[in-house]
Amino acid sequence: MTIDWDRIVGFEWDAGNVVKSEQKHGVRTEEAEEVFLNQPLLVLPDRAHSTVGEERWRALGHTTGGRLLQVVFTVRGDRLRVISGRPMSRKERSAYEAQPEPA
Repeated sequence: MTIDWDRIVGFEWDAGNVVKSEQKHGVRTEEAEEVFLNQPLLVLPDRAHSTVGEERWRALGHTTGGRLLQVVFTVRGDRLRVISGRPMSRKERSAYEAQPEPA
């Protein structure tokens, strides 16, 4: 499956996931959403956590403040449902930084 970015109109959050991302990883909802608005953005399938009924994705990107984050999400209709946000690992940073600059 691929994501039809033209159909996406916003975000959806589960209250428990908001608390988990903020308390455990120090990532606010606004920061996680900023990742999708900034370039470069690297989106990879999360095959290990996908199921037949719900495909999960990992987005590697940066906030407006320059923080490097990984955001796990799924697509629900016309919204991105954020599952978690956390700072990138060293390996994720290397993969993200190896991407070509946007044109």
